[in-house]
This record gives sequence, structure tokens and C-alpha cells, in this order.
Amino acid sequence: MSLNIAENQRSFTKEDKPFFYLADTVWSVFTNATIEEWSDYLDYRKMQGFNVLQINMLRQWDASESDLNLQPFALLENGDFDYHTLNEAYFDRAEIMLKMAVERGFVPALVLLWCNYVPDTWAEMFQKGNKMPFECVEPYVTYVVNRFSPFDPIFLVSGDSDFPTERANSYYLKALDIVQQLSPASLTTLHIQGRLREIPPAFEKHKGLGFYMYQSGHNSQFQHVAHEIAQHFYHKSDIRPVINGEPCYEQISYSRNVYGRYTALDARKAAWQSLLAGGGAGITYGAHGIWSWHKKGKKFGIVEGEGFDSPYDWRTALRFEGAWDYSFIKYLFEMYNLIGIKPLDIVLNKTEEIRAAGNENTLILYVPVNTKVRLSINVQDYKFTTIDLAGKRFAQTDVSVQKDQSVLDMHSFESDVVIIGTK
Repeated sequence: MSLNIAENQRSFTKEDKPFFYLADTVWSVFTNATIEEWSDYLDYRKMQGFNVLQINMLRQWDASESDLNLQPFALLENGDFDYHTLNEAYFDRAEIMLKMAVERGFVPALVLLWCNYVPDTWAEMFQKGNKMPFECVEPYVTYVVNRFSPFDPIFLVSGDSDFPTERANSYYLKALDIVQQLSPASLTTLHIQGRLREIPPAFEKHKGLGFYMYQSGHNSQFQHVAHEIAQHFYHKSDIRPVINGEPCYEQISYSRNVYGRYTALDARKAAWQSLLAGGGAGITYGAHGIWSWHKKGKKFGIVEGEGFDSPYDWRTALRFEGAWDYSFIKYLFEMYNLIGIKPLDIVLNKTEEIRAAGNENTLILYVPVNTKVRLSINVQDYKFTTIDLAGKRFAQTDVSVQKDQSVLDMHSFESDVVIIGTK
């Protein structure tokens, strides 16, 4: 059963029930993971409650080194792809892997054209050749859609893409048109470059585009865009669900070779701020070692890419604590009926870091650093609970109300919290 857009255009449904999009980033599994590894991975993420898997249909340009030597196309003498000749064995294996995922209840989200396969994109500075000829886009996309649409996937038409020229855009438009023509029930989106907040009108107005996906990314100077871009897309005149499809990955280093790595707290903060600022349809998690499917002793950074420090072995990365934080987010959103929740401008504190959202019966606040929270509304009809996100502990919450304003006192925890008020 394929995913659908809810009536309010702000979230998803599956089998007529609200669906919280909780994805993991596994771009490189088709080229790097053995079938046995894939099975173990799927079982673990299923246990945690993940329900979407974001996968690159082709070879991820900055994947870790692999012994499997799996290529989606035949190779030319110089090592470039012969885009006119599909490697059927590669796609046979991908079909087996998708069948395993779907049988466990996952929705595949398949990237059709990562930016390095398209001319003129920002990837050109790192990889000038080996681009897909435009005449190969239609047969390739047609093949993929016809072969894999029975798995009810989401199609991510682009991967990490800017939209620099008409030539580059024509690749993505052609792919989007083909998906809509051949599999109109399939949801589509664009996985766009980090911090990008505008897509060309040809895509924004395209009736085949199902939802907005952005990435707040891995640059340590710009983590505030997690909530800024969510808010931006939420207020678009063409209303669609909004997903942060690539917040900072847990334990990935800061991009541009800056020293430091993102912790579980950093990843959690990016998630909550995205969700409450307009991206309330769901969220994507990433672990540094899973997305590139890294194995200890193998090379990383074969393509220079954005300058990241070494990943963890995928088996270690699979068990990072932050994935449980994201699992807990899904649990709370389902338990409190928060899916697709509306952002609210009710926080009087002089910071954008504290986020608020609500629906008819519930208010929710994310407070990354402990302080009194001042609200511009009277909340005397609500009963509040403070949830310690590091320890998963629930506490009663004191609130004072004066006229049309309210104050939630400091809590007793030492990390970030969400405060949920119910009528």
C-alpha cells in the first residue's frame, strides 16, 4: 500500500491512517552491503520503529570502499559508466534487497539522479566527468520506475542537488515527468543541496511533486537552518508536507574539514527544531558509517566530497544512541497525535532556539537549554508534562498564568526537553 498525502496537505497517510515518516539514510546499500548485512540491519531498524529507507538507486559518489564491485552500468575502458548499458545483475540484487525491506514494513525512498550524475551541479568541482548523457535519462528512469514501482516506493528525483542551469534542471524535470506518467500513485520529492531553500518554479508548481524535502546538513555554522528552512517551506503558497531529509548525521564530522563531530544531542536538536517549525510530517536520521556503509579498514573519501572525517564501522554506527532518540520522537508524535502539527509563534523568550507547535488539543515546546519559558497565551486549560529527552523521564510541570501570558518554570533536568500540554 503506497503512501498518500493527508487531506490537510501537511502529512502522510498509509492505509487511511496517519503515518509519521521516520527514515534512515542508507544511500550506499545497493553497492556496499551484503545480503546478510542488509538482513541484520533491517531487523534492527524495524525493532526501533523506522519505516522509511532513503537509498541511492545508483552508486553513491562518496560511499566507502567496497569489496563487492557492483556497478549499475557497464564500464568503459577508462572506468566511466556506459550509461547506455544497464547491468541487469545489479538491479536484480537491488530488487531482492527491496523485497526484504518491504516485507518488513519499510517504504523505500529511492534517489534517481544524485547530483554527480548531472552536468553543471555543484558536484562538478569534484567530479568533472562521468555524467549521464541526457538521452539516457528516459530509458534509465523508465526502467527503474517500471521495475520498482510494485514496491510502492517514494521517488527522490534528485540527490543533494542545486538547480544551477536549465540543462541540469532538464534532467530532473524529465525524471519527474516520467515518474508521474508511469507511476502516478508514487509520491515524489527533491532531495536538495544543504541549506538550499528555494526550488525553481517549474518544480514547485509541478503537479507531480508530492512533498518538500530539504536538508539542514552538516556545516557547523548553519545548524539554525533546521528550523528556518522548515518554517520557510511550511509557509509556501503551494502547500505540501515538509521533511528535513538530511539533518546533521550522528557522529559525522563538521563539513569542510572542520574539527568536531555531531553528537546524539546535536542530531536530536536538529530533529525537534525541524519538526516544530513546520516539518511536522516526519524526520530523517543519519549515522556516520551507515549512509556510506563503511567497514573498518576500508577507505573513505574516494571522492573528495565535502571533507568529512572517517566514519565508524557500520555495525557500530547502527547502534548509536541517537537512533533511539528519533525512535522516541515517533513514539511521542503518535501517542500525542502530533503528526503534521502546526508551528506557533507564542514564545516570548528572545531566542529562535525554543520552538513551539500545536493543534486543537495539544501544545508542544522544545527547549534545548534550561530556562523559564514565557508564552504569549493563557494556558490555564492545559496540563503539562516535561519529558527529559536524554533520560526518557517524564515529570510534572509547574505553570503560572498572568492575564494573557504564561510562564513555565525551569525544569530539573540537565539536558534538552520537550514540554507537552494537553487540554
